[in-house]
Amino acid sequence: MPAKHPSHSKALQELPFGRLSQEQCEEIHEASLQILERTGVRLYDQEAIDLVRKAGAEVSDGNRARIPPHLVENALKTVPNEFVLYDRYGQPAINLKAGLNYYGPGSDCMTIIDHQTGERRLPTLDDVHAGITLCDALETIDFLMSMFLPSDVDYRLTDRYQMLVMLSSSTKPILYVTNDFQGCIDALEMAELVVGGADAFREKPTSAGYINVTNGLNHNQEALQKLLYLSEKNVPLLYIPSAMGGIAGPITPAGSVMLANAGVLVGLVLGQLNREGSPFIMTGMAGGALDMRTMVSPYCQPEPKRLAFAMAHYYDVPMFGIGGCSDSKLVDQQAAAEAALTLMSETLGGATLIHDIGYLESGLCGSLAHVVICDEMVSWIKEMTAPVEIDAETLAVDLIDAIGPDGQFLDADHTFNHFRERWYPQLFDRRSFDQWQAVGGFTLTERASQAVDRILNEHRCEPLPDDLLAEMQSILERLGDPA
Repeated sequence: MPAKHPSHSKALQELPFGRLSQEQCEEIHEASLQILERTGVRLYDQEAIDLVRKAGAEVSDGNRARIPPHLVENALKTVPNEFVLYDRYGQPAINLKAGLNYYGPGSDCMTIIDHQTGERRLPTLDDVHAGITLCDALETIDFLMSMFLPSDVDYRLTDRYQMLVMLSSSTKPILYVTNDFQGCIDALEMAELVVGGADAFREKPTSAGYINVTNGLNHNQEALQKLLYLSEKNVPLLYIPSAMGGIAGPITPAGSVMLANAGVLVGLVLGQLNREGSPFIMTGMAGGALDMRTMVSPYCQPEPKRLAFAMAHYYDVPMFGIGGCSDSKLVDQQAAAEAALTLMSETLGGATLIHDIGYLESGLCGSLAHVVICDEMVSWIKEMTAPVEIDAETLAVDLIDAIGPDGQFLDADHTFNHFRERWYPQLFDRRSFDQWQAVGGFTLTERASQAVDRILNEHRCEPLPDDLLAEMQSILERLGDPA
């Protein structure tokens, strides 16, 4: 078995991979401030408008707010640069701070590659349950997202069903996405029930809200409502403006990142005005562009990598990244290559939360087999970035001298005592060709599919009490039948 190492390797703090200098980060920051003060942003929520106006922003044309730089600087002084997400049992699970890395899947894939048949089909609630059960079992998966959009339940309640499955099928921290503002309220209520109420959750939060925003210049009402609700309750949140180059922002990576950064700063300002010190997570995903040949928004572009990261590090706040995904339509060589490249670049770049493990087809499709393959990759990366112990025992100078140039180390006690500390793959194959053929000659994808079946057959999370499940189920029934 490979040696176990925590997700948050201190070694990564000594492995910086920077694409922007401090001066370049300052240029992006100053340009962001200029956009906020000169161009301004549309805020489609009266409470948000009143909040920034009272703080000194100029508001014209009904909802166009021009935000002065001092509001941004004040917000950066009060936002925490470190906080913790807990598991179901109240134990610290994720320490969100610079230099630490955690890994998880994505949310709401509209199709799934069935790991048993290879069929591309619509996912069901059973697929959501299978995905969360798999992620609960995999050691390298640190947090959950819903993975699939179930097609067999009331479309208005998909987010509540997803939250119920995540809370009941795993004990790990959750990042949840909701269809609407009421869904955000309901999801948080479910999470609070599991830990014993709102006060207990506020003391030890087990989930964070993921908020999608129209773009850096336009902040939709639903996003602002979620932001103000979660910040008031002191719940960790991610505020993610769209910044697709060529559509929602400039085509250049720098311009796209800058505009998204300005939008993120709007969320930061509003959250801190609403509740000083409320926890906030920056996006590290900005800078992508529409592929002008295919009109697809790709997930694995190299150009923007590390630009948005640099801004999160510049502000010294936790950052949300994207890795373990692919633009491929199948679990194939492209999927493996892009997953490895994105996981490694996000890790070395210092992303705090690295999500979208298992994504295919630019976020439209998901695969449990791909999740298992990425789990092996993350295990490899964690081992590669783990601290190295250098002392007399590991250097073994006396042993080398005793064995000398004519001996061998295979039967040495030192070898027996330490060989288990080396990394051994669970999925990647190291056999000879003949040995590989003798055990079936299975491809990586086939072995991953077999691993999924084995895990789903064997793993069970500790169930929630029946009365608690019933109470959570009642939240699903509030909307009644679809119109």
